[in-house]
Amino acid sequence: MDKDKMDKDRENRITEYTDIDNGLSDVQRVKVLSPGMLVVRRFLRNRLAIIGFIIILFMFLFSFIGGLITPYDETEVFRYIGSMSKEYVSVTINEEFRFTVAEGMAYDNATHARFILAKNQGESVFTHGGEAFHIIQEAEDFFRVVLSYPKARITYIRGIMGVTPLEDGLSYDEEFQNAIRQAIDGGQTSFIFGDEQYTLSRDGRDYVLGTTQDVAIESLLITDGVSSNKDLGFGFKLESEKALRADDSTSFVFEGNTYQIEEEENVASVYRLTGSGREQFALISPMAVQAVSRDVVLTIEFKTALEKAIADGETKFTYPDDAGNEIVYDINRINNVYTVKTETNTHLISMHEQPSSQHWLGTDKHGMDVLTRLMYGGRISLMIGFIVVLLETALGIIMGGLAGYFGKWVDMLIMRIVDVFFCIPFLPILIILGSVMDKLDVDPQLRIYYLMLILGIMSWPGIARMVRGQILSLREQEFMLAAEATGLSISRRIFKHLIPNVIPQLIVLATLGLGGVILYESTLSFLGLGVKFPFASWGNIISGVSTAYEMTNFWFVWIPAGLLILLTVLGFNFVGDGLRDAFDPKMKR
Repeated sequence: MDKDKMDKDRENRITEYTDIDNGLSDVQRVKVLSPGMLVVRRFLRNRLAIIGFIIILFMFLFSFIGGLITPYDETEVFRYIGSMSKEYVSVTINEEFRFTVAEGMAYDNATHARFILAKNQGESVFTHGGEAFHIIQEAEDFFRVVLSYPKARITYIRGIMGVTPLEDGLSYDEEFQNAIRQAIDGGQTSFIFGDEQYTLSRDGRDYVLGTTQDVAIESLLITDGVSSNKDLGFGFKLESEKALRADDSTSFVFEGNTYQIEEEENVASVYRLTGSGREQFALISPMAVQAVSRDVVLTIEFKTALEKAIADGETKFTYPDDAGNEIVYDINRINNVYTVKTETNTHLISMHEQPSSQHWLGTDKHGMDVLTRLMYGGRISLMIGFIVVLLETALGIIMGGLAGYFGKWVDMLIMRIVDVFFCIPFLPILIILGSVMDKLDVDPQLRIYYLMLILGIMSWPGIARMVRGQILSLREQEFMLAAEATGLSISRRIFKHLIPNVIPQLIVLATLGLGGVILYESTLSFLGLGVKFPFASWGNIISGVSTAYEMTNFWFVWIPAGLLILLTVLGFNFVGDGLRDAFDPKMKR
């Protein structure tokens, strides 16, 4: 009887417990069975946290997956063929003497400088390198520099002249002596007799007669040949300019060829006479014509047309190209330099191109696709944010854990270090360090690593102080006394029992800190002190639009980058707030 009653009572209790269990709601069962699931459940109830999580997930997909599927590269520059006004030729009005050296003679810039000094001082002889150079003026602003070889000593007193040859076998007739007498009476330092030039230089009371050898000519005029690569040589330049300077000569003979000179508006064309007529051979003018590109060969006809247009004061002139098409050239003058430009088809960079089907957000000032740069920039910004947070969290856990567990002088030392870091002006230090890296010209790739290291080292004190405060309250509780009684090592007590109890607070701080790190990186990059070109970050993408005109007209470059920064920081803040509420035991269940 008693046994049957006991079995019946047991069945009633089982039925009662089953009814109670069946009466539990899902929320009550989660609370009883899984504290971790309770945190997840409470996090999922927070709508702002869910929105933040979706935003962050989108940013990761946009940055890391989008960079893989985009057809463009991060640094790919887009170009197109267009017409633009490019400098073709520069023309300088020559105001300095230029020299041409005779074949086999030595005459350099130092000798040229000595010539300029002697000419300005009115001297007819100057010395350089142990040689005496004589200056013979052929015409205004046209000089011949020669070496003189002594041939005779001349004594001339009151009209009585005596000639003493310096070499055996030399003799001078009466006609030659009369030429010497006339040169001395006329105060000349050189004279021509027959086909030879002679010099007269004073040596005390006597004169020294010498024969000459051409070394160089000095002139303000420039003689150009049929192409910029042809050197006309010393002899041709000497004879052509002597004929040009002569009042009664319009032609000359050189090396068996006859040449004619036609002068118009300070531009002289030299033609070579042939059996079938004549051909233009050279151009003499005070203008130095030089092509901008070495690949361009300027013909004598083009130089003639250009220099005549400049001499006539024209601002445009036309000249046919190789295909016979008339090309218009613009002439612009700045002081004594003329710049000749023409419209040329060339490869142009697609700078600040408006959004299109090819470039959804247009291109930046470097001709790169903005959308692609935003994707790769998101990688850099997010990577810097997470690595900096991991670094500062690791440092904060170690320093805060040691300070909180050991206390005494260890706690005092670490906390004073924390106080020092809190006293350092964070942003100015980052700006100074960024300027130092600019001065040292640090490689852009290496600069990213330095930036992460600097941000991590400067940000750990806040986490260390939080960890230290939590451990101070946990180390006196019963489970820590039990761990100490079982003989666990100090490192296991700290990192196996204390630190895991601080993880919820660390997760919240790290999540909220991610947004701050991204803002710091964006600010430094915007100021030009963070991530450097060609690498992209959201901050340096915005810094590419720095003027009011660019911000107004090229909004498609900086507004998307600003929105991505805003949404990312906002998303991390929403998630951080949601985690804080989910881990808070005082929140309503």
